Amino acid sequence: MQILYNARIHTLEAAQPIASVIVIDGERILALGQDDLLDQFGVKAEKHDLAGRTVLPGLTDAHIHLQHYALSLRKIDCETDTLAGCLRRIGERVAVAAPGEWVLGHGWNQNAWKDAPPESAQRVAGFGNASDLDALAPDHPVYLTAKSLHAAWANTTALRLAGITADTPDPENGKIQRDSQGNPTGILLESAMDLLDQVIPQPGADQVAQAIQEAQPVLWRMGLTGVHDFDRRTCFMALQQLRADGKLHLRVTKSIPVDELEHAVELGLHSGFGDDWLRIGSIKVFMDGALGPRTAAMIQPYLNDSENFGILNLDGEELFEISRRAAGSGLSMAVHAIGDRANHAVLEAYQQLRHYERENKLPALRHRIEHVQLIHPSDAGRLGELDIIASMQPIHATSDMLMADQFWGERAALSYAWQTQLAHGARLAFGSDAPVESPNPFWGLHAAITRQRADGTPGPDGWYPSQRLGIQAAIEGFTLGPAFTTGMENHLGKLVPGYLADLIVLETDPFGCTPHALLEMESSATMIAGQWVTKL
Repeated sequence: MQILYNARIHTLEAAQPIASVIVIDGERILALGQDDLLDQFGVKAEKHDLAGRTVLPGLTDAHIHLQHYALSLRKIDCETDTLAGCLRRIGERVAVAAPGEWVLGHGWNQNAWKDAPPESAQRVAGFGNASDLDALAPDHPVYLTAKSLHAAWANTTALRLAGITADTPDPENGKIQRDSQGNPTGILLESAMDLLDQVIPQPGADQVAQAIQEAQPVLWRMGLTGVHDFDRRTCFMALQQLRADGKLHLRVTKSIPVDELEHAVELGLHSGFGDDWLRIGSIKVFMDGALGPRTAAMIQPYLNDSENFGILNLDGEELFEISRRAAGSGLSMAVHAIGDRANHAVLEAYQQLRHYERENKLPALRHRIEHVQLIHPSDAGRLGELDIIASMQPIHATSDMLMADQFWGERAALSYAWQTQLAHGARLAFGSDAPVESPNPFWGLHAAITRQRADGTPGPDGWYPSQRLGIQAAIEGFTLGPAFTTGMENHLGKLVPGYLADLIVLETDPFGCTPHALLEMESSATMIAGQWVTKL
């Protein structure tokens, strides 16, 4: 038994929002209250004086690509504000790479480059080009994923290994960017990335497990005790390996890609199958692309790009058929939708699905939309009406706001519209989409309550300030929301007797500090299932 005392404990339980003492027995909370608990339990307990520090429930990232994030810690960080700076980092890695070794990186964003190159015969304006990389790595294949994970940049050697030439057709739901002569520029959009992915040596489950194990302490220091993962089968195998070996010390809800749906149905899997450490989540479907490469599906075209409506991968009827099959086996849905057309199509399918569930006396599963980045005004209240979870990433709003203004104009008023969703009764589950963004939830909290970047952009009121959240609602997005989404709301997400003892200790109280202080915050100590994974 353990007692943490002399603390400011935010329980997130309305009946007892604040306590100073918490008693933990094994992996669960036994009691919360004031100093009298020390007299009641203190004789037989290990006591920890927290010296006035703050305690919160452990935070959960409701949308992360765990394998990609863990492996990205080993890749070149390509997130720079200039093309020149990105190329410099690539050159430094090439200089130490073994002959013929693949040079991998992640994070470039052509919209952020201050020296974005102009249009030329061989280049699309603003983007990098294979020739930029060829100059640095004539003998190494280079492959760099964009910050959005919806585009990639490759050099000529990599394109040659993948067999991508001027004669290669664009794949379905993808595009090979081409110059004025029709030759590939080195930029691959959406499913065109698969053409090159398949020739890159892929890590096995053992390597991924090792990378995740190395990443866990990074996530603990950020205050994360759980994640909802959206990577694929190899990641699931790695997580099962870690769980079997007693090395998984994050609570993971694992999505299943839609192309594995039939296999999942045959195995009898359902949402919630597993245990408190590793359980099945939802069937993941991509409805459209992303804002950065302008592939998000739009009702009206992108500003100054009148022929571009983005890419819609499925229509509502196709999505309903997939969802019906999943729901019949107890598998909920998680659908990626960025543009307003994509979100509309998903909501149409979900409306049919709710009717199907009622008609066939099926449970109303906890379906979700991932991102909900832009919603049409006529659809703004439909997530709440249909009881669909808005799985959103606050840090995307501040990262994407300049692009949203540039490409969507006034439509961006309903971009990352958290208050609008809450006002209509939708539940929020917050995450990061790491490695698209940092998984640091305190950065997400800062974005949620200020709608500002770290440098104060775009001003003291933030971007569309009516959508800002209070700190309570923002923290609930990283605690109560994810717990409900994965069916664990009766024993996770807040600090009350009987719940799992997942908590973090902070030097500063986020309920009382300035918003800017959130950017420097981290967990001084992290406890999962009553065990300290990092200590004071």
